[in-house]
Amino acid sequence: MISKSISYFVTLPKILRVAVFQNAAQHGPAMKEVETAAKFLRLQLQILEVRGPNDLEMAFEAVTRERADALMTLPNPRLRLDNRTRKRILDFTLNRRMPSMHEGDEYVEAGGLMSYGPDDEDNFRRAATYVDKILKGSKVSELPVQQPMKFEFVFNLKTAKQIGLTVPPNLLVRANRVIK
Repeated sequence: MISKSISYFVTLPKILRVAVFQNAAQHGPAMKEVETAAKFLRLQLQILEVRGPNDLEMAFEAVTRERADALMTLPNPRLRLDNRTRKRILDFTLNRRMPSMHEGDEYVEAGGLMSYGPDDEDNFRRAATYVDKILKGSKVSELPVQQPMKFEFVFNLKTAKQIGLTVPPNLLVRANRVIK
C-alpha cells in the first residue's frame, strides 16, 4: 500500500526528493516499503522523525533547508486526528506550492493534494460484522484478523491548481474520487 502511495509522485513533473514524516516507533515495515519503492522509482527520501505536533517546526525547517520537492506523511494518529496539526502541515505545503501525499482523505478534503489508504467506511462496515458475530456468541479469539480490503485514492484538483501543478490525465483516471 505505501509503495503505491509514493509511486503516485513519479507521475508528477519534477519530483525527485520527497520528505517523509514518520514515527519510527510505528513505521518499521512501512518505512522499509517506502525506501524500497523510492529506490526503484529513483526518488531521494528525506526521512524526518515526526512523532507529534511538537516535532513539526523542526521538520518544516529541515524540509525547507533540504529543498524537498514533495511531502509524504505516513499514518500517524497524533497528526491525522488533530485538525490544528493537519492545518499546519497543509499550510506549510500550500505556502511552498509543494505536492503532498497523505494516508487519509481528510487531508485532501482540507487542502492536501492526494491521499491513498484504506477506505475507512468499508473498514467500519466490516467491523460491524465482527460486533454482530461477538454479540451472537462468537469468541473473539476465534475470529480471524482482518486486513483492509478496499483502498481509496483521492485527488484534489483545486489544490493542484493552487500550487500550479499540471496534472497528468493518467493520474486522475486512477483516482477513486476527485475533489474539484
